[in-house]
Amino acid sequence: MRPGSVMLAALALALPLAAAIPSEAAACPNVIVPGAQKQVIACLDDLTTKGTLASGHTDQSDWSGLNSPGAVNPSGVPGVQIDGYFPDTSTGNTNHGWNHDAQFVIRLPERWNGGLVVAGSPGNRETYANDFTISDWALAKGYAYAATDKGNTGVQFYRDGVRPGDAVAEWNRRVSELAVAAKAVVRQRYGRPARTTIAAGQSNGGYLVRWQIENRPDLFDGGVDWEGTLFTADGPNLLTFLPPALRAYAKGDTAGVAAAGFAPESDFLWPFHYQYYWDFTQRVFREEFDPTYDGDAEAGTPFCASGTPGCDTDYDYASRPAAVKQAVARVSVTGKIKRPLIVVHGTLDALLPIREDSDVYAKMIADRHRDRLLRYYRIEDGTHVDSLYPAFPDRLRPLLPCFRSAFTALEAWIGTGTPPPPSATLPRPATGDLENTCTLGATP
Repeated sequence: MRPGSVMLAALALALPLAAAIPSEAAACPNVIVPGAQKQVIACLDDLTTKGTLASGHTDQSDWSGLNSPGAVNPSGVPGVQIDGYFPDTSTGNTNHGWNHDAQFVIRLPERWNGGLVVAGSPGNRETYANDFTISDWALAKGYAYAATDKGNTGVQFYRDGVRPGDAVAEWNRRVSELAVAAKAVVRQRYGRPARTTIAAGQSNGGYLVRWQIENRPDLFDGGVDWEGTLFTADGPNLLTFLPPALRAYAKGDTAGVAAAGFAPESDFLWPFHYQYYWDFTQRVFREEFDPTYDGDAEAGTPFCASGTPGCDTDYDYASRPAAVKQAVARVSVTGKIKRPLIVVHGTLDALLPIREDSDVYAKMIADRHRDRLLRYYRIEDGTHVDSLYPAFPDRLRPLLPCFRSAFTALEAWIGTGTPPPPSATLPRPATGDLENTCTLGATP
């Protein structure tokens, strides 16, 4: 893997499309996205990435680095694509030359199965970030698909909003907004409402699934959460485990990194994550929830020496003012899920360590007596991004096929009442195509 492409994936930057999307509205069904400030309609021979790469209706740099190179996707799904944006004041998303956030994409296949999948972007990526991992597969199954950039993008997403926590709070509002609009579009296009609406997402997109399933059960019938970010006011959260990991790693203290929550068996991944992920992620989210910590510095100083004023390596969430926890509380999840939810998370996740994230969230759900609505699959040897698999094929396992198996299990759960296999830690298979197959287990 080339270092330049690794850094691009790590920082989740997306380049603008080479040209604005051409309008083909005259040849397409007359559908209106409620609340949209702008929309462009195109009828396409293929809505999957194989076709949209050629037609200019996706941005590969937005979804690069999220899948392993051997992952196989379906193609050949004709239909309608609508690109546009809702009213917003921020301008970080430069796709199509629009310089406007709250961009969305809605895809409507000709052969519709009656369902709708709604997704928010992982990391701080833009609208097309889930095109390869979620959209292609959902469209081939017959689902309509809608995705949002969450209302703010890029490495300075935290500059959006007025109060600490505003940018992340907008993420949730934008997913709800898109779900409402996409449901209306589906009804216009097909003449009947969606029978099933599923929330799906990875990383920060997985967090959005959790929040929607807890707070907007009126919009969704279920969700699939792929290693969602956990925000809790009292911890754990990104600001409780990343700073101690940074401090320990800089001193060569592997026991300290493990004590921060990272699986000791994931130590071969720590150099990459220390260089590209931990420091950057800590700084931007600290800026979002605690912008006064480093004074006037912009997102702190990368890899600053401990003892430097405002150094994020020294950040101590527990000692910060109550207002910081209040900002995190505004966007926290509680575990009170109200629709069926399936969670998949890798045991070697070296950005969102499983024991500080999904293990905790599963317990939160159980403590709320909602575990009947949960299936939780801990994927042995899975890590945060599947693109690292080729570098360590004997030590890692891609999560994309497990996400897809979870999605299929959720379809049966909410469609026919067939329960998925029990929650479990799924061992890494000794043989088989790990990039394209994953078995959750036998249904009891």
